[in-house]
Amino acid sequence: MDATWYVRVIRVRTEDNRWRRPVSSPDPQVRAARNLADPPPENKSQKKSQNEQKDEPQGTADSTTENKTAENSATEPTAADKAVRSRSRSRGPVVAITGAATGVGELLAARLAASEEIKQVIAIDERRGEVSEATWHVLDVRDPAIAEKLRGADVVVHLALDLDLETDPAARTAYNVRGTQTVLTAAAAVGVHRVVLCTSAMVYGALPDNDIPLAEDAELRATAEATGVGDLLEIERLGRRAPRAHPGLHVTVVRPTVLVGGTDTALTRYFESPRLLVVAGSHPTWQFCHVDDLVTALEYAALEKIDGEFAVGCDGWLEQEEVEEISGVRRMELPSAVALGAAARLHRIGLTPSPAGDLAYTMHPWVVSVSRLHDAGWRPTWTNEEVLAALLEEVEGRHTLAGRRLGRKDATAAGAAGATVALLGTAALVRRARKARRRI
Repeated sequence: MDATWYVRVIRVRTEDNRWRRPVSSPDPQVRAARNLADPPPENKSQKKSQNEQKDEPQGTADSTTENKTAENSATEPTAADKAVRSRSRSRGPVVAITGAATGVGELLAARLAASEEIKQVIAIDERRGEVSEATWHVLDVRDPAIAEKLRGADVVVHLALDLDLETDPAARTAYNVRGTQTVLTAAAAVGVHRVVLCTSAMVYGALPDNDIPLAEDAELRATAEATGVGDLLEIERLGRRAPRAHPGLHVTVVRPTVLVGGTDTALTRYFESPRLLVVAGSHPTWQFCHVDDLVTALEYAALEKIDGEFAVGCDGWLEQEEVEEISGVRRMELPSAVALGAAARLHRIGLTPSPAGDLAYTMHPWVVSVSRLHDAGWRPTWTNEEVLAALLEEVEGRHTLAGRRLGRKDATAAGAAGATVALLGTAALVRRARKARRRI
């Protein structure tokens, strides 16, 4: 690790994952602060006087009030506690977060603002968010003026990305790539020493010969054929190049697996279908990441407890048969040529937002080891089974076919006809669209 900006808080984690303060601190200043709060030692005359008072009757209103006051003061933070917290914050890093008004950015801003290990949170977005403890700046991350807003920050966590399925692909790429370029350049210009980028484990690629699990330093073999993956690959390229262009700037890259928790992606929509599409001969495996776990992993990166490139997700993975058993949704198996051909045609004529490349991530394995985070002391709080159950609850009542959200009427028709008939019937939609074009 090139620089250490976080403070060792005077507390330790117990085996049951709870925080407690140790009995003593090796820091002489902290011991001094504790001593100021401790009462002076009793002398013998005082002790004798107190023993004599034990024989006197008690229970008056005044003595009761005094006892309650003593009890309340015992539960309130002592001067030593406040001194430790103040000292921790004064030595902690200033962390700037882009995209802090919504989603993962908002959750991270709230968590860091409440942390004793963080001195200050600078929140940046195109609108002001709800985290009142943060210092807010409202602007587009592509605006070069962001450099002044980052001045004084030690770490920048860049989360202002557009991966919306409905966004025009060219506009999405322009925003994601230009935004990342601007943030990296601005951060280097004002002396920020670390930028944390969040991409996806999708950059490894979903391929039939992938190891299960992939090592975190495995070659990135994804292509730009899936939604947003081309942008993520370019963002990672910018992240690798930045330290060479700006000596003194360090870049950490966080790669979550299938992200669940208020997200809408081609992979979460897969579970909105009346049947789970399985391409014949494929071997899908599933590894999820709940947003809560992503936030704690980003906190580790912001505090520089881990650096470099690493993945974040649940331990292990689920086979397709396990997913079907847990979800209670039956599969729909189609030949590869039919499934991929239909997906490509539907996307080409604009009937579905997902390109055929998204289908590969439901066909081939791309689970990844999370050993680097484990080595740093991080553990996921969610299992794959729990995240899948949360996802199924979240998408209940939604209806999607080939990545396209259906209205209530269309969903009823698709359910009545059967998912297989509905998907194969897309050929009729393709022919209808072509005829419409000829008439125009």
